[in-house]
Amino acid sequence: DQRILDLPHEDLRRARAAALSAIPTSTGAASAIGLVIPELKGKLDGLAVRIPIPVGSIVDLTVKVEKDFSVEDVNSAFKKASKDPEFKGVLRYCEELIVSADIIGDAHSTIFDAPSTFKQDNLIKVLSWYDNEWGYSSRLYDVINFIME
Repeated sequence: DQRILDLPHEDLRRARAAALSAIPTSTGAASAIGLVIPELKGKLDGLAVRIPIPVGSIVDLTVKVEKDFSVEDVNSAFKKASKDPEFKGVLRYCEELIVSADIIGDAHSTIFDAPSTFKQDNLIKVLSWYDNEWGYSSRLYDVINFIME
């Protein structure tokens, strides 16, 4: 219910014109992680930033780790996972310098952005893109096919 013009709304950020602003807002995705992966319940939080583009979203995840990992270790793990048959169509590993327009129409649930992986001390930051319309629809299609089998 983001406004397209500056108009009244109980949430003052949602009252602002969507086409003219980057607007921080809540997201149910962060809290849903604990339902899907119980080990992460209460350990993860997030927010969404609404920006004036048609589709294409990005997850910016920073993790505090106990073991020492290099950027290469992290990228290698994602690259290996992307080749696992279990993640076929779900995880794409990308070494190109992409932007949101590049992932529109991509059916993967997430496109791991390898060049953006960053490490400082025991913090690792990764970026992963997704088409919030097409990627989601593709997973629904997979579920329907699974049920039909």
